[in-house]
Amino acid sequence: MLKITVDDDLDLEKIIDSGQCFRPSKTGDGTFMFVTGEHRVTVTDETLRAGKKDTEGSTKLSVSCTRKEWDEVWHHYFDLDTDYRSIRQSIPEDDIYLKEAASAGAGIRILRQDKFEMLISFIISQRKSIPAIRNCVEKIVALYGRDGFFPKSEDMLGATDEELSSCGIGYRIPYVRAAAERVATGGIDLEKLGDLSGDELFDVLKSFAGVGDKVANCVALFAYHRTERAPVDTWIAKVIEKQYNGIDPFPRYGKYAGIMQQYMFFHAKS
Repeated sequence: MLKITVDDDLDLEKIIDSGQCFRPSKTGDGTFMFVTGEHRVTVTDETLRAGKKDTEGSTKLSVSCTRKEWDEVWHHYFDLDTDYRSIRQSIPEDDIYLKEAASAGAGIRILRQDKFEMLISFIISQRKSIPAIRNCVEKIVALYGRDGFFPKSEDMLGATDEELSSCGIGYRIPYVRAAAERVATGGIDLEKLGDLSGDELFDVLKSFAGVGDKVANCVALFAYHRTERAPVDTWIAKVIEKQYNGIDPFPRYGKYAGIMQQYMFFHAKS
């Protein structure tokens, strides 16, 4: 097993529970499975296993991939070039709720995930709990995926109402089908969208049927790493109303607004 030391915030269990990903899972004591694109890795948090976890210390990992794969895929996926600890510690003292939320959520990082997977996952996420979304996603993988990986858009061409209904997608069936067809037939190149400005990306994502402000911001944040985007769902709406007297707190945090949103979401949900 390859040994990795991360000298920054990293809590794999909190990441899995933060609402940004639906396929990673906890597979044992301190051991987790992550999957993206055509890559899969098992990661064991040796610091957690040893009972020495400290939010201000380093985290020692054992990972099931090669050094080359770690450097080319997983280092980027876990966003390990960003100093989350400094971002968390930069929260001003007068934002009492966010300081509390960031302390509770220390270790969360914004994963750099597959763009088509995020588009489909968040289209079906509307009005569903996280366990229900995970269940839908796994059924999609079972029907259309290859070797247990999330399907590519072309793998979902020809998907029938009956098949999609069996995945628990419900009223979102035409939205999922339309998104897969639009991407597979070249109507839109998800990779090239990464060259757009934040507002341009947001507008293009909203042009997909069934994608509103919240889903567009989720895809922008979790697939395109636009950390200035802060999705507002029912949890965050309640936080804004109760903790900030209805005033949106995120503009204050600029390019880190999406990271602050994750701390708040995790804390509110927990």
